[in-house]
Amino acid sequence: MSAQADLPANPSPRSRRRTFLRRLASTILLSAIVLTAIFSENRVVREPVFLLLMMGLAWAGLVEFYALVERRGLVCFKAWGVFNGLLLMFATFWYLTHASGHQRLPSKANDFETGVLVLIVLGLCVRQFLARSNAAELTAISTTLFGLLYVPWLLNFIQKIAFYPGFDGRFYVLYFTVVTKFSDLGACVVGSLFGRHKIIPRISPAKTWEGFAGAIVISSIASVLMDRFLGDRLPGMRPLDAIPLGALLGIAAVIGDLIESPAAER
Repeated sequence: MSAQADLPANPSPRSRRRTFLRRLASTILLSAIVLTAIFSENRVVREPVFLLLMMGLAWAGLVEFYALVERRGLVCFKAWGVFNGLLLMFATFWYLTHASGHQRLPSKANDFETGVLVLIVLGLCVRQFLARSNAAELTAISTTLFGLLYVPWLLNFIQKIAFYPGFDGRFYVLYFTVVTKFSDLGACVVGSLFGRHKIIPRISPAKTWEGFAGAIVISSIASVLMDRFLGDRLPGMRPLDAIPLGALLGIAAVIGDLIESPAAER
C-alpha cells in the first residue's frame, strides 16, 4: 500500500527533513531488497528471497489492516486472516514457478488463485461455526475476507507480472516499484514545500493538491527515465506510453492512500 507523504499542517522544518530522510531511506532499502529478490543470477537464491519479500509485505499489510479494523471497533478473525493471506501468497508463487506449458497462462493462474480463495471462504465459514459466539458473525467474515482481497490478492499481481510467461517480467516489477516510490517522494517534497490547498480535509487534512500534482509529475518523469534506461527490457512499452502510465501510477498511489486515510488517521 503506497502512501502520499504530505505532512501535517504547519510542520516544523526539522520534522520536514526527518520525514523526507525517512522516506528516502525506505526507498533505498526497499529498492535494494527488490533488486536482490528479482535480479540475482542464482535462482536458488532469487526465488526464495522473492517469496520471503512478498510474504513479508503481505504479513505487514494484513497486520496493519486488521489493526485498523479493530481500532474501528469491528470484529475480525485476525490470526485466521493472516495465516490464509500468507497461504494464498505461497500457493500462487508455487503455481507460477512450477506450472508448465499453457498452465502458466495468466488466465490459468487466475483460475488457480480463485480456487484457493473459494477454499479460504469455506474455511472462514467453518471458522465461524466453531466460534464460541455468533455475535457479529457476518461482520467478522466480511472484514477478514476484505483484508485478504485488499492485501495479498492485490500483491499477487506482482508475482503474476514477475513470472509472466513469454518475457522477463522482473523488469516491469522494478519499473512499477521505482515509479510508485518516486510518486511518494514527489508528494512528500512538493507537498511539504508548497502544500496549501487541502484535497479532502474531512478525510485527510494533511494531503494537498500541490502534493497530488507533485506525485503525478515526479512519477511521470520517473516513468520516462525508467523507459529510457531499461529500453527493450520493457516489452510492449513505447516512449509515448511512459508519461500516461507514470501519471496513472501516481494518481493510483494517491487515491489508494486517501482510501486508507480515514481509518489510519483515527
